[in-house]
Amino acid sequence: MATEADPKAALINVSELAAQLPEEGQKKVALKVPKGTRDYGPEQTAVREHVLGKVIACFKQHGAQAIDTPVFELKDVLTGKYGEDSKLIYDLKDQGGEILSLRYDLTVPFARYVAMSKISTIKRYHIAKVYRRDNPAMTRGRYREFYQCDFDIAGAYDPMLPDAECVKLVTEILTSLELGEFVVKINHRKILDGIFEICGVPAESFRCICSSVDKLDKSPWEEVRTEMINEKHLDPAAADAIGEFVKIKGTSEEVLNILKANEAVMKNANTKEGVENIELLVKYCNLMGVDPKHVSFDLSLARGLDYYTGVIYEAILLARQKDKLVGVGSIAGGGRYDTLVGMFDPKGRHVPCVGVSIGVEPQKGLTEERLKILGQLWDAGINSEHSYKGNAKFLSQLQYCEDQGIPLAIVIGGSEIERGVVKLRNVVTKQEEEISRNDIVSEVTKRLAALAN
Repeated sequence: MATEADPKAALINVSELAAQLPEEGQKKVALKVPKGTRDYGPEQTAVREHVLGKVIACFKQHGAQAIDTPVFELKDVLTGKYGEDSKLIYDLKDQGGEILSLRYDLTVPFARYVAMSKISTIKRYHIAKVYRRDNPAMTRGRYREFYQCDFDIAGAYDPMLPDAECVKLVTEILTSLELGEFVVKINHRKILDGIFEICGVPAESFRCICSSVDKLDKSPWEEVRTEMINEKHLDPAAADAIGEFVKIKGTSEEVLNILKANEAVMKNANTKEGVENIELLVKYCNLMGVDPKHVSFDLSLARGLDYYTGVIYEAILLARQKDKLVGVGSIAGGGRYDTLVGMFDPKGRHVPCVGVSIGVEPQKGLTEERLKILGQLWDAGINSEHSYKGNAKFLSQLQYCEDQGIPLAIVIGGSEIERGVVKLRNVVTKQEEEISRNDIVSEVTKRLAALAN
C-alpha cells in the first residue's frame, strides 16, 4: 500500500546524515592497516591456501587431527610461559571485567586445552593467526599478526620416537614446498642446563642466561657476552666458559663425539641425559629416512621460551654466499615441553608433549621484492623474466638461465632484503657480486653493455 511521505521525517533523516559527515576543515582518518599487519588480495590468498594445503596434507599423513582454540585467552593462562618474550603479548580491554590477551602462539593454548579436556594422548594440528607486539620489519617478513602451523604429539611414549617424527615431518614439509636448501638445527635443554652448571652459572639464572644464548642467531658472541655480564650480572669467567661450548656446531655425529669425549660433560647428569637423548633421536631420524645433511647439532640453539624441557629444534632456510651455505631465516621451531600441561591441570597431572610450529608468512616478502625489481627492469627497457613458481629451486632457475642463454641473474633472499642489496650473478662464469638495490638498473645496463662488446 502506497503512503504519502512525511516531509518532517525526511528532514530529520537528512539532518542525521549531515551530522555524520566531517565538518569543514575536520581532519579525515587516513585509511591504512595497523602497524605490522597487511591485507591479502585474491592472488596472495590463493598462494597461501596452496601452501597451507600442502602443510595440512603432511599433517594428516602423520595421523594428526585438527583442533581450534579462541584467538584470545585469559591473561593468566599466558603469563609466565614465555620468559623475556612475555612483554610481546597483546593485552585486551574487556568491558566484562576479564583480563584477556591475544594468543602469542598456539602451544600454550593447546596445553590449556589438554588440561581442561583431561586428555592423556592426542596428535593434533592447528593452523591459525597469532599476535606479537614486536617491532615489525615487514621487509624481512616479520609481522605482528601472522599464521602458524602447529603439529604436536601429547602422551607418554618411548623416548625420542615422537621427537624424531617431528623432525621428519619438518623435512617433509620443507621439501614439498621446494623452498630450497634448509637445515634443522637440534639441541637439548638439559645439555644447556648441564653446560651452565659446568660453567658455574647459578641455578636461578639458568633461564635468563638461556634467553641471552638464544640471541646468538642474530647477534655476535661479544654482544651476547656483554649482555650476560653487564645486564644479567654473570661472572665473566662463566660467560667465557659458556662461549667455548656454544661455538660447537656441526653434524650430529661430530658434536656427539666432542661432547662424549669431554669428561666434565659426561659426569654431569643433565648433559649426560641430553647427549643420550640426542644420540637416540639421530638414530631414529636416520631410520625414518631423514637426510643427515638436513640435521645439524648446534649448542648455541636455545629457544628462549621458558616451557621447553628437552629436545629443541629450529629449521633454517639456507642460501649460498661465497661458495658456502649460510642461514638466511628461521621458518620452523619447536621442541619438548613435558611440564606445560601440568601448569594448568588442577591436580598437577603431567602430559608429556613435543611439537613444532611452522611459519608460512615470511616467504611472501621475497615474492613481492622480486616483483618490485622486475618492474624496475621493465620500466628501464631491460628484457627480463622471472620464475612464475614462487618457491622454484635455485639451481633449477640457474639451469633455465643457461639453457635460454640469459647472461645475468639477480639473486635475492632474506639476508639481501635485510641489507638492502641483491646479488648480481654472471650465469656463465658463476661470479657473484653484491650491489645496492638502488643501483640495480645502472649496474645491469653496464654489465649487459660490457658483455655485448
